[in-house]
Amino acid sequence: MQTLYLNGKILTMDPKQPRAEAVLVENGIISAVGRGKELNQELQSGAEKIDLKGKTMLPAFIDAHSHLAAVANGLLQVCLENCSTFEEIEIQIKDFINKKGLQPGEWVIAKGYDHNMLKEKRHPGLEEVDRWAPKNPLVIQHQSGHVGVFNSIALDLLHITENTQAPQGGKIELKDGRLTGYMEENAFVQYLKKVPMSDMDTFIQAFITAQQQYASFGITTVQEGMLADSLIPIYQQLISKNILFLDVVAYAGTDDYPIAKKAFCKSIRQYDSHFKLGGYKIFLDGSPQGRTAWLRKPYLGETSDYTGYSTMKDADVVYAIEESLKEKTQILAHCNGDAACEQYIRAIADVYQKEPQIAKRRPVMIHAQLLGIDQLAEVKKYGIIPSFFIAHVYHFGETHVKNFGWERASNISPAFSALQQGIHFTFHQDSPVIRPNMLETVWCAVNRTTKEGNKLGQQQCIGVEEALRAVTIHAAYQYGEEQIKGSITPKKRADFVLLDENPLEVPQEEIQKIGVLQTIMQGKVIYRY
Repeated sequence: MQTLYLNGKILTMDPKQPRAEAVLVENGIISAVGRGKELNQELQSGAEKIDLKGKTMLPAFIDAHSHLAAVANGLLQVCLENCSTFEEIEIQIKDFINKKGLQPGEWVIAKGYDHNMLKEKRHPGLEEVDRWAPKNPLVIQHQSGHVGVFNSIALDLLHITENTQAPQGGKIELKDGRLTGYMEENAFVQYLKKVPMSDMDTFIQAFITAQQQYASFGITTVQEGMLADSLIPIYQQLISKNILFLDVVAYAGTDDYPIAKKAFCKSIRQYDSHFKLGGYKIFLDGSPQGRTAWLRKPYLGETSDYTGYSTMKDADVVYAIEESLKEKTQILAHCNGDAACEQYIRAIADVYQKEPQIAKRRPVMIHAQLLGIDQLAEVKKYGIIPSFFIAHVYHFGETHVKNFGWERASNISPAFSALQQGIHFTFHQDSPVIRPNMLETVWCAVNRTTKEGNKLGQQQCIGVEEALRAVTIHAAYQYGEEQIKGSITPKKRADFVLLDENPLEVPQEEIQKIGVLQTIMQGKVIYRY
């Protein structure tokens, strides 16, 4: 079956042919790109013509890092993102309990509060969370995903006491020798994993809705950024029931990878029912807005020597990299602070001395918020791909100024400096931290404007086309899929996004207002506005 797309503005992201009048697709694969008159002559009987009516078509967007299962799970949780006071959080939680008809003892999970944006300017304590859910175990998760608070019922069910030792790279807070309910990093993540999930049927329906959400933003490839062992049976169900309609690339922790490898033996480095096991994922630090990212220089407003903290030992980082090499697969490392970035670079350099092919495995540095400009030369040398959470500039920029000072905050996500070094970088939203809105992210990279309207780090702004490459062809390169995705090029998949405006023509300040009209995957419309 042939389909000809014409009469639109086609931005191919292919440097050899950046613009085109028409695209010819056959059986979900691009067969030709060029002039409409010429391609029209190649049509067979029964071919379909799609009139783009002057709208703009690009290759579909590619999510370089997020957590699909967490997005799905978030649809079943209390959303606190718009709360600005403890009172509003309490109303949301109690309203959720009443509307869901939850019985005493049933878990309540809430997500998305940001203490920096609350009137109280602090994390809730046991007094508050116990009052908000007096008969139910409750956990509330910070918007960063790295810290949160459990109420007393939840602490009892999880067998957490004042004598419980926090795992390395984590914190269980005590005040005057008593639990506050607050936890950070490895401690919070470890106990959050023990919270019961929803039943399988409910969770599967949430996965469908989550994929629809990604598709509505023009995305056809998404990431499962931490495939915990508890998610393995869920993904087995999704695969067996053909629930996945977006491509999903999953990364597992060092301990979970052997389990995942056995469970998804057909999916190692290749798709099986839209699922692929991509490799390893490790965490080297925490969140800059949560003040747990690991820095080379101290935070402002704390004791003079507080720099956050690491979550892994050097030897363990090297081991994870070596294991990924043995498996001939990729490794992704969460690094927000520049000390964490340094640890990752140092570990890769150590492995590189013995196994220089590590650079060809395209190791990824996730977030790279405070990656130093002085570190970029080594990033390039070892083939590391920074995937910048550049929308931090808008969503958390003012918080970063308070935490780091203006000069350091101005260089978060140093995209322009990376561009100057010739480094392949990508952009992501770390959903569910924020929505997977690629056009908002492009707008952030081009304008670097905070929520309060301040310009943060104008020297790191990049052009629109460079930003679009970061969410298309460079993201495909990150996954090792640049031969089949990321640009409108013959022999690649017909994965497209249709926009109501051309990002290269509208005022740069209005890019985030552009709407997604259609998302097309392998020639089939999977989202229509």
